[in-house]
Amino acid sequence: MIGTIVNTGAVILGSTLGLLINTRLPEKYIKIIFDALGVFTLYLGFKMALEGKELLFIIFSLILGAITGQWLRLEERTNSLSDKVKNRLNIKNKHFTEGLITAFLMFCMGSMTILGAMEEGFGNPPNLLLTKSVMDGFSSIALSSAMGIGVMFASIPLFLYQGGLTLLASQLKDVLTPEIIAELTATGGILLIALGINILELKRIKVLNLTPALIYIVLFMMVFGG
Repeated sequence: MIGTIVNTGAVILGSTLGLLINTRLPEKYIKIIFDALGVFTLYLGFKMALEGKELLFIIFSLILGAITGQWLRLEERTNSLSDKVKNRLNIKNKHFTEGLITAFLMFCMGSMTILGAMEEGFGNPPNLLLTKSVMDGFSSIALSSAMGIGVMFASIPLFLYQGGLTLLASQLKDVLTPEIIAELTATGGILLIALGINILELKRIKVLNLTPALIYIVLFMMVFGG
């Protein structure tokens, strides 16, 4: 868990620095940072999505994921929970929910999260997660400078998700093959593309309602992936 702890600390530290910058930036600079983040998110999403080869599995996973997420009202419930946290802590930032979701997806959708958690879970030094910590730390500076304190709160689901993968790594060793990781990464990349579209305000997509696709793609690959 050392890698995840360091990663979480890096996000908190980076977010703190970003918040200090945020209080000193005029609105026009925050807007251009948003644009830069949106374009970068699209780039990262396309880069990850191109790792996929099982296109039918991916599209069926996205469709089933969207139906499941809509039925469970994931987006609505998350926004409601986020609003409760904002009200309880008297947070005024209007981008709180967007910052939390954006940061969590960017920090957790890549193959480095899965491979790094497995590396440490198998008893090896957490080199990948330490490298990821540096990357996430700098990313959180940019994210929080534009989106505010919600990015810092993303460290909580990051810790739970990545730490959970690390603890389960011994059981997942024979399940998460390189082929499954590639398709999982590709599906996560498509979610990041949708997120980038949201950040750029091109169209409003309920990204959280699509996240069950990550479960479906693993199941498809386990059953039909050969």
